[in-house]
Amino acid sequence: MKLKINILILFLITNLSFAQIKMRELNELINKNEDAISLIHEWKNNAKNKIQILENDSLKSKEALFNSQVSTRSPMGAIIFHTGGILINNGWIRIYGSGNEKLNRNLPEWNKGKTFQNYGEKPNHLIIADDAVGGFFLLNGGDLGNDLGKIYYLSPDNLEPEALDLSYTDFIDFCFNGNIENFYKDLRWKNWENDFKALNTNEAFMFYPYLWTKEGKNINKVQKTKVNMVEIYKLRTQKL
Repeated sequence: MKLKINILILFLITNLSFAQIKMRELNELINKNEDAISLIHEWKNNAKNKIQILENDSLKSKEALFNSQVSTRSPMGAIIFHTGGILINNGWIRIYGSGNEKLNRNLPEWNKGKTFQNYGEKPNHLIIADDAVGGFFLLNGGDLGNDLGKIYYLSPDNLEPEALDLSYTDFIDFCFNGNIENFYKDLRWKNWENDFKALNTNEAFMFYPYLWTKEGKNINKVQKTKVNMVEIYKLRTQKL
């Protein structure tokens, strides 16, 4: 009898927690009249940097948009729904969409268990992109600073995320048109281009000694290893 009561209590608690998360339906998220994907394509056509929009899978896109609960009226929702992700300068920066073989990090799935536990929750921050040197771009949901909705960069040479003073839309514009070479000038080494050619977009470089240590200050002298992004993320969260 006691076991049955405990199971009933667990069932009620579980269902109550899910009931508190009200998810909007797909037809509420897909904005056919003001879909931002047209802007994304316009920006791509006029971009200064090399942009590759990855093909999406229709079913995965719908699932990703629903789990993200973001309208396609916004650039983020449009990228999630209409693309498998976006690669900047041959994949040096990788913007998350609904996933693709070349970019296996679906935005909501990648964040689940990292920045939130259940779909529909409002995360304290959201991982929206990463790069070839193992850096992560974070959208502030409240725990990174008072600048809600702004982007932070968790650099491989810094243990603390750095504020970029960019909104999500500003970040997309930076990726499309910004001076990426200047942004990464301290995170590139002699002949980095040759090493980068052998890297796929589901990997990043891991540096040892770590770049945030005294021994790792000279990026030209540290060991560089290609590592899966899952391992990169585990390393960074252990150090935060």
